[in-house]
Amino acid sequence: MKQIILNLAMSLDGFIEGPNGETDWCIMDDDMDFDAFLDSIDTILYGRISYEQWGNYQPDENAEKPEKEMWTAIHSKNKVVFSHQSRTDKNAIYISDNIAEKMAEIKQNAKKDLWLYGGAHLIKTFIGLGLVDVYKISVHPVVLGSGKPLFESITDRVQLQLTNTKIFRSGVVELTYHSM
Repeated sequence: MKQIILNLAMSLDGFIEGPNGETDWCIMDDDMDFDAFLDSIDTILYGRISYEQWGNYQPDENAEKPEKEMWTAIHSKNKVVFSHQSRTDKNAIYISDNIAEKMAEIKQNAKKDLWLYGGAHLIKTFIGLGLVDVYKISVHPVVLGSGKPLFESITDRVQLQLTNTKIFRSGVVELTYHSM
């Protein structure tokens, strides 16, 4: 069965966004090989707000070719959006209830792994339901001081096993943990 992978950037002090939602501190170096990660997935899982922000995002026409190619690859994936609001979108499937059961069905039918993109509330929900199989956290060499924390309001202990670490030229450290 395919895995649900939480793959995201985090500041050294544990924030996934700055105080105004900014992510301009995130570093994307070519040695991170994000293309290989994108090749390993076929589905992206979004919260409603994250999907509205990034689910159909198009880079500026003056963006570099690698950025445009990355967004083309992202938009080629199946998209599942979790929302309490009833919506329709030709580019995504919306789920509002029975998350664990529906995710079991989606995982069963997936040909590749699934990327839990976020946001923070959806991540908290997936962690609470025990749905995250792999935590791939890239710790960036910046202290934001405030913002949106990654592990907000987690009430139960989550046991993880460190399975890999990578250090990139930029100083970003990628930590990979598997759920136990």
